Amino acid sequence: MVNGIDGCMTRKPWKLPFLAEPEEVAGLRRVMRLHQRLWGLADVSEAAEICVSELAANAIRHVGEGTPCTLVAEMRDTRLRIGLRDPDTRALPTLIFVGPDAETGRGMALVDAVSERWGVILGGESKLVWCDLSTPLISSGGHIDDPRVTRSEACLTLYADGAATTEDLGVGRAGVAFKVEAAIGLIADLLHWLRAHGRDPDEVLDRAQSHFENEVGEVA
Repeated sequence: MVNGIDGCMTRKPWKLPFLAEPEEVAGLRRVMRLHQRLWGLADVSEAAEICVSELAANAIRHVGEGTPCTLVAEMRDTRLRIGLRDPDTRALPTLIFVGPDAETGRGMALVDAVSERWGVILGGESKLVWCDLSTPLISSGGHIDDPRVTRSEACLTLYADGAATTEDLGVGRAGVAFKVEAAIGLIADLLHWLRAHGRDPDEVLDRAQSHFENEVGEVA
């Protein structure tokens, strides 16, 4: 997990060249699974692996075994985009109906079922078959749809009310930096409140840290 100034995590686009061969598919799935865990998107890992398998199988079957291809992944706002680039601009994927006993032909139907949308981008010498998966993210800055994060945002906004401009409380770098300072101030004030009520601030901080580490461990 890589933290960023303007969000919870930096999710940089990545790409992986490979040869379109059946024995490569399992490795592609593992790489995608690892990246989704690192990106905090384990909830969409299964769907992502399905898309990787079917896009790769489609390339193997219709473009040809041994063809150099590239697997790519990036965030498009709150969606995860998975793509597979190959050099054949003529073999375009199609969505077809197949019967329950058919052994092939389900590839793009599975991609269509687990993704929000998919398509093809044609280039001069290659094509990119892509699909977009919905994620639990609620902002392009990287926040997860977690009620604890939502409550914290609300508390920080109330705490900083009157001391910040509209720009300060925005979602950009300045807004996040301001909220970090507000969080420090809020924590300090809570420690004063605890001491005023006869509680040991260090003990409470230790307990809070333990709760946090346990919850993070469960998510990971």
